[in-house]
Amino acid sequence: MHDSFAHAGGFLATRLRDVTTDVSALDGEGWWAVVLDYEGKVTCARFDDVRRAPLPAPRRPWRGPGPSAWRSSLDQAAYEEGVRRIRARIERGDVYQANLCRVLTAPLPGDADPLALAVRLAEGNPAPYAATVCLPGRDVVSASPELYLSRDGDVVESRPIKGTGATADDLLEKDRAENVMIVDLVRNDLGRVAEVGSVTVPALCEVEEHPGLVHLVSTVRARLAPGYGWPELLAATFPPGSVTGAPKSTALGVIDELEPEPRGPYCGAVGWVDADRDRASLAVGIRTFWISSGEIRFGTGAGITWGSDPRREWHETELKAARLVALASTSGSAGSGGN
Repeated sequence: MHDSFAHAGGFLATRLRDVTTDVSALDGEGWWAVVLDYEGKVTCARFDDVRRAPLPAPRRPWRGPGPSAWRSSLDQAAYEEGVRRIRARIERGDVYQANLCRVLTAPLPGDADPLALAVRLAEGNPAPYAATVCLPGRDVVSASPELYLSRDGDVVESRPIKGTGATADDLLEKDRAENVMIVDLVRNDLGRVAEVGSVTVPALCEVEEHPGLVHLVSTVRARLAPGYGWPELLAATFPPGSVTGAPKSTALGVIDELEPEPRGPYCGAVGWVDADRDRASLAVGIRTFWISSGEIRFGTGAGITWGSDPRREWHETELKAARLVALASTSGSAGSGGN
């Protein structure tokens, strides 16, 4: 059993006060670490001691699984078949795009320290929305590059990622089309709770560099309508559009049919809410590890469109996973594995 703490947005939070599954608490008072599972499970943890600080030094080095210990919920053949099935649904006109994901799982030594993994990721794969949340029975260590929702007063912002390559030259027209499609979806989601006419797109399809790969990133901004708070905002926008598809409702059904294991915090959200100052930053739970019951998990996926090639999409999931799975494994440099 470790001490509960959270580190997100440059804040170190200790002295856990309470944990709730009620998102309306985020409109109350205090500083909260937040983990939302893709399937809807909510964990909001309020801490009494919150200060700006770097990640503390771990008590012991990270001990992770061996590089060959990871198993995937979908192997290459099953993943490529899933891509073909989504393309068939697109051909029928059921859906325009759907994300297909797989979960990697490995056994973990009982004395593995999640803080040591967080430090290793911070050094080897720094990420703008990195977050670590350690609570009884659940540890989440995220190196997310993607903003799901930020909040500053009544101004909310989302920065969806769609389009991934090893370099900018690898990005295809398909990636740009996919990004624009998801921007429309995010605009519509935010529009449900925004002041009329306040939804804008300050940036569209900007190339952003991250360790080992590049992404296309857009920015959608809106002003929250009076009377709306966190329950309404999350109900309108969750799960994030970039990790579901369009139309979202149909894509959710397709995902449910094709993915054999729950995504958990992967493709959910992880971050912080400062209810006292009405500020927040929640990342999409990609490039994210979660630990419970002696196992460590990591998810990876790709957005599937009519223009998708099954093998290329599999390799995109490998690219997104390789660096992080190698860092979380006990030995080995760049490794195989799995947004």
